[in-house]
Amino acid sequence: MERRITQEVKLSWGKKGEYLVIFQFILMIFFVFFPAVPCVDAGLLRAMAPFRWFILACTWAAALLLGASGSRQLRKFLTPLPYPVDHNQLVTSGAYALVRHPLYSSLLLAATGWTLFTMSLAHLFLTLFGFIFFSYKASREERWLTERHPEYADYARRVKRFIPWLF
Repeated sequence: MERRITQEVKLSWGKKGEYLVIFQFILMIFFVFFPAVPCVDAGLLRAMAPFRWFILACTWAAALLLGASGSRQLRKFLTPLPYPVDHNQLVTSGAYALVRHPLYSSLLLAATGWTLFTMSLAHLFLTLFGFIFFSYKASREERWLTERHPEYADYARRVKRFIPWLF
């Protein structure tokens, strides 16, 4: 009986994107605890309350569905690191047929919903910074995925990174 042994790639600490995970955690904590200071008049904020609640509910529901679907599809390949696990397989269906990074998209969508709900200029800047950060993290991850799965390049040409049909 032949025993199949998977050879794990041994990289020193930090070479699989550990620093990016730490920075992501800090960014998320900063976003959550940063005070929301609306950049519009309090009267306008109250008048727009039903619309703001609607936008928040829609963005958070979409973020939850996208994140849960993406996590469920990856299951045993899921890792917080951008470096793919050795036993990974390329997933291109379900949420991954809409966007290449549904987990990052879900975080950005939730942040966008909160930013629109609070009308906070500071949260707008943090959300924009989040797009830049996740774009960088995704590009690192995509390089590693392309090395493992040459067909990833074609998939990347067909499917947008974070927002279906846009970006």
